[in-house]
Amino acid sequence: MHLPQQDVFSIAVSPADGTVYAGCEPSMLFHSTDGGETWQELSALRSIPSAPTWSFPPRPWTSHVRWIAPNPRDAKLLIVGIELGGLMYSEDGGQTWMDHRPNAQRDVHALAWHPTVPGRAYEAGGGGSAWSKDGGKTWQRIDTGRDRHYTWAIALDPNDPDCWLISACPGPREAHNPRGNAQAYIYRWRGNGPWQALNGGLPQPLTSMPYALVSVPGQLYAGLSDGRLYMSHDLGDSWQQLMVSGDTLPSILALACVA
Repeated sequence: MHLPQQDVFSIAVSPADGTVYAGCEPSMLFHSTDGGETWQELSALRSIPSAPTWSFPPRPWTSHVRWIAPNPRDAKLLIVGIELGGLMYSEDGGQTWMDHRPNAQRDVHALAWHPTVPGRAYEAGGGGSAWSKDGGKTWQRIDTGRDRHYTWAIALDPNDPDCWLISACPGPREAHNPRGNAQAYIYRWRGNGPWQALNGGLPQPLTSMPYALVSVPGQLYAGLSDGRLYMSHDLGDSWQQLMVSGDTLPSILALACVA
């Protein structure tokens, strides 16, 4: 069965029970419990009180589900980011929702859960970064140490819930400029902060936006909008550029590590 809405912006699979989620434009959320054979809309998302105000600036007549983050331990716990509308919270698998969480960023770009520490969640958004220590119900903005607040990608230290990384630049025009003037940095937060720019081996500020960050034990990768790929073995203290064989990559929009 095909999705009733074909303009899909985000996909996620629950680590807890295998449910597949698809977020669309206009903002609609679907789920499948049979590996994508059939789909059902979680229509309560569109009934959230703030829904009439959702609007994506480049296309102000619409919005979309930018990010879906099922909790890795609790199959019923789900946070969803609307671009641009807010960070929404459900504790019953999307049957009902709490509206935008206070102090989270409304212009949601990326969401993540810590893989081993229950309740830790992280956000990168158009106005800065935030995290939650109570399972996504309440959020705290974390921006000290950065002069760039248009944040995009997130990576986590799997061994330390107080250590995470984001990419950031001055604004959307710089981030998505095909001429390469992103003025971007990759930053790391550790302990009580502040954010630290990671310059070892990276030509920062970067002319192209780091659209993708991903970490696994002992390895951290950064993919840039111009197709460059970097790797670090020490959580960003030092970096080396990786050469990719085959055709040149025009851009890297996402990265995934498969164990």
